[in-house]
Amino acid sequence: MRPREKGWLKEYLEFRKELFKDLTHEKPASHPEQSLYRIMHPTGLMYGQSVGKIDHPLAENWDEKDRMKILLAESLISSSLVYHNKPLNSHEEISEVFVQSLESIGSFYNNIYPELATPTRTIFGKKRSAVDLAERILEKRVNRAVSFKGNFWSSFFHNSLLFLDVYIFGQWIHTNADRIVADFFRYEREELRFSVIKVIAVAAHSDQVLNYEEKRMLEYFLQGTELPPEKRREALMIFNKGVSVDEINLPAENSWILKKYFLEIAILTTWADRKVKKAEQVFLRYFADYLGFTEDDLEYSMIAIEGFVLEHWTHLEYLQDKQDYERVSEHYMERVSKLAERNKSRLIREVQESSALVALLEKARAQELTLAESEKVQEQLLNALRTIPTFAIVTLPQRFLTLSILMKILPRDIFFFDKDTYFDKQS
Repeated sequence: MRPREKGWLKEYLEFRKELFKDLTHEKPASHPEQSLYRIMHPTGLMYGQSVGKIDHPLAENWDEKDRMKILLAESLISSSLVYHNKPLNSHEEISEVFVQSLESIGSFYNNIYPELATPTRTIFGKKRSAVDLAERILEKRVNRAVSFKGNFWSSFFHNSLLFLDVYIFGQWIHTNADRIVADFFRYEREELRFSVIKVIAVAAHSDQVLNYEEKRMLEYFLQGTELPPEKRREALMIFNKGVSVDEINLPAENSWILKKYFLEIAILTTWADRKVKKAEQVFLRYFADYLGFTEDDLEYSMIAIEGFVLEHWTHLEYLQDKQDYERVSEHYMERVSKLAERNKSRLIREVQESSALVALLEKARAQELTLAESEKVQEQLLNALRTIPTFAIVTLPQRFLTLSILMKILPRDIFFFDKDTYFDKQS
């Protein structure tokens, strides 16, 4: 399968059919939007990146545009599935949901993104299939998003707007589309894009210094938003003069995932000069509170962003500086270590429930483990970490969290509990 060739979407959906079906059987998060965040976060789409893992044997041969098409298609369809109220148990059921999702994708883009409008019939009057129409539209959408070459920040502020596609689509699929509804969503699209500009502006001004990197970020973002001239002038004025948090428009329904997106955009904006100053830290706490998040929620977003960056470090060229890596990894390890300490009892219980893991930990005290044994211990310790509620929606950077790193950040009690008491209980 080659995403640049006609018919790629049909082939890919056939390949992913079982995995999409499994998605409807997974234990849901406390809210569908949290389930969607859990799916989208590791893809990188929220950060405008296409470096996330794609479960396909040929994925390594795909370029950025190919990967972005797949990730956008997956995110849109996953958005449909997380709101699906019952498990899909047969190929017929999953095929029916696929067709409904694809029809919604075609209708959504043709109504809300008129610049991508694609005829529903061929020049000979034949009606296009839902998969053919969706494939053509996704091709156009991604072409507009990645028709440039840039660094991490330019990619972020051009392509992270694809997240708004997924967010608005999640609302669109629950409406009976008519002209009034379409007008509302087109208006919401423009308002949300402008709200993102305000988030960038307020975060950039939080330390009272508008530096070169932050000015460049606005340029990147304005290129991606394609604002009309009058809105572009207003955006430049807002960015140069600053804006108050109160002037950022939030959706009436207070969407959890949209607020999460705003918060993580603010965090990344403060990262632009590679160092988050004290004034910026104070602002982030205030902004998180304004959005209805706790300090723990802010910490979890920091963990999510730092974990993503560490997992994909080799692909994020702009950030490839030794000092940056050491700073980010140190901060990440401190955050996860504190979280693990707070959940120490849970982690110890998870470890002690696996006699095989306990035996390997005991062996590791006396001799060096084999590579296979080390990988087994790493895998099971990561599984234990995933039982912490935070990591139900935030992905762990598995490549970064090697066994040696895990042994540094996990509570010592996990590795040095009373083995005699443990083995007495097992006998």
